[in-house]
Amino acid sequence: MSRVRHIPASELPAGVADVYRRFGTYGPFANQVAVMAHVPSALTHLMSLLMELKSQRNVRWRYVELAIVTTSKLNECHYCVAHHAEPLRIEGIAEETVERLPEFENNPGLDAVDRLVVEYTIAVTLTPQRIPDWFFTRLREHFSEAQIVELTLRIALCGFFNRFNYALQIDDELERHFPPDAAHI
Repeated sequence: MSRVRHIPASELPAGVADVYRRFGTYGPFANQVAVMAHVPSALTHLMSLLMELKSQRNVRWRYVELAIVTTSKLNECHYCVAHHAEPLRIEGIAEETVERLPEFENNPGLDAVDRLVVEYTIAVTLTPQRIPDWFFTRLREHFSEAQIVELTLRIALCGFFNRFNYALQIDDELERHFPPDAAHI
């Protein structure tokens, strides 16, 4: 059970309630949005940002999901891993490959760009102050500067959500459908 009460959309001002309801199209994050509703401006801006980035598809969704699952595994956020492992499989990543993340060098289900994304995600998550300049040369071979910025933003935001979910003990909506020890998680 979450450490704070879930706020229903009906208790929010109309514009905030609209974002709350629309965020349901982003994924099954009802418990997270119900907790974030305690700070309506955060809900409005963060959730709207995520929905806008997803609709723009500036960065291939496979790379976004690889970054999210990798960050979440590094931070041991079971909520985010559970919620993003299936979209990653939909993007063509096999379950065995997902299970082996954040391993990238010997993970046979990853291509060269996938490995680069995972390696970059690890660096941003664990040692952002020590990423060498040559790494950005490698990234520029596959991504525009705007895509590098967005990918970095998504990794950093994922770290925020990992900590938010754990600190407030947000319940995993998926546990209702799949027990925590289910093979897909």
